[in-house]
Amino acid sequence: MKAFFEFHSKLDLFRPFSVDHLVTIAIIFILCILLFVFRNKLMEKGKQRLFRFALAFIILADNVLYHLWLVYEHAWSAQRALPLQLSDLAAILAILMLLATSYRIFQFMYFAGLGSAIQVILTPDLYKYSFPHFLYFQSFVSHGGVVLACLFMVVAFHYRPTIRSMWMTILIVSIYGVCVFFLNKFLGSNYLYIMRKEGMGTPLNFFGPWPWYLLSMEIAMILSFYILYSPFWIKRKIDKGYVGSY
Repeated sequence: MKAFFEFHSKLDLFRPFSVDHLVTIAIIFILCILLFVFRNKLMEKGKQRLFRFALAFIILADNVLYHLWLVYEHAWSAQRALPLQLSDLAAILAILMLLATSYRIFQFMYFAGLGSAIQVILTPDLYKYSFPHFLYFQSFVSHGGVVLACLFMVVAFHYRPTIRSMWMTILIVSIYGVCVFFLNKFLGSNYLYIMRKEGMGTPLNFFGPWPWYLLSMEIAMILSFYILYSPFWIKRKIDKGYVGSY
């Protein structure tokens, strides 16, 4: 049992799209589908309130346990454990969004939160924290929770992203990246992977050397945000009668 909680894990390397990984992705996907299947139930005030508070608690507890685990394993450091990665920040904002039902936070979260969480779910940097290590479950619960939180706001509150909020999110993330760059210089850290590449199975391996992969990351972010926005763009076109059947 201790092997599943060790910081210096002796488990096998995490293999992207292994059976364990695919099953985990399938579970998250099914939960997302269930949000839409039971959307009428989730629009009832009592069930809506229960779901958002329960999900906020799960995300909060999951991230608190992560930091407590790092402290217990004597592995917490300002260089690696501050919640400055975009996906870590998204978990915090997801909690605030759920508790406050904030449309403004949703406008940022739909792109930055959902985009970063999906990327981590598909290409996690878990190294030897493979199934069934504690960090394996912690990572997927946190990022899966962010995905569910964003889609819940779409389903239960009819929140919708806009093209303006997409470009505002791109601007905010870019400015945030500049701020984190200087913080990295001060701490000797590598938050947002700005200073160097890390991990084995991440998309950064296909983006070229430093510093050119930073430009590739920016382009990939913009493309991913357009993909996330596309269902709403298509629906608006259909509603306006620009897309019809032949």
